[in-house]
Amino acid sequence: MSTVHTLRIDGKDVAGSDGATILEVARENGIDIPTMCHLDGISDRGACRLCMVEIAGSPKLAPACMTRVAEGMEVTAHSERLLEYRRAITEMLFVERNHVCAVCVANNHCELQDLAEDLGVTHFDLPRINPKVEVDASHPLFAIDHNRCILCLRCVRVCDEIEGAHTWDIMHRGLDTRVQTDMGLAWGDSPTCTSCGKCVQVCPTGALFEKGRAVARGTRRPRPFLPWMRVVAEERGL
Repeated sequence: MSTVHTLRIDGKDVAGSDGATILEVARENGIDIPTMCHLDGISDRGACRLCMVEIAGSPKLAPACMTRVAEGMEVTAHSERLLEYRRAITEMLFVERNHVCAVCVANNHCELQDLAEDLGVTHFDLPRINPKVEVDASHPLFAIDHNRCILCLRCVRVCDEIEGAHTWDIMHRGLDTRVQTDMGLAWGDSPTCTSCGKCVQVCPTGALFEKGRAVARGTRRPRPFLPWMRVVAEERGL
């Protein structure tokens, strides 16, 4: 029988099964913790660092998506310190690449925009980096604009864990880090891509998109599940 732990999140008494993460327990109890890289039905990587929380007795912040609950744990998910931290992370996500929302296919349908609005990010204090990054439109159906990529790695994980193709992976370091198909091949030349479109569906910004999609066209993605994710999550008991 699974052990159930009792803990407190933002002063609220909650319970979570052994092995559950702080993020999972928080969401089960109606406590919203922002995140960009988490997606129900696939593994967590803790890449975006937006879900960091305070745990009593520890001087360090901990990623809620990667930290397992423990008996008697006291968690603070919302504080002035965390708000400023999340604003800073969101600002860095914007300035690290070239996010020009007005001409982006995901304008007004973008999770990064939603996050900035929720956190009250209205301007940038950090200088823009403006890296020279490429657009790969070699695939007959889809394209990737690295200007919009925030390296959440949802595409990498869904391609590997759900589709089983492992077309996407990560190359290089630092500001040169890119998600790439088949070790640097053009997407259109990929021998492993099944053209399923799952990577496009889970992209939180306009980095991955369908060709022919007009700016700001379409509807917001259903959250937290896309239909095929619900099946996978149920199979995994999530």
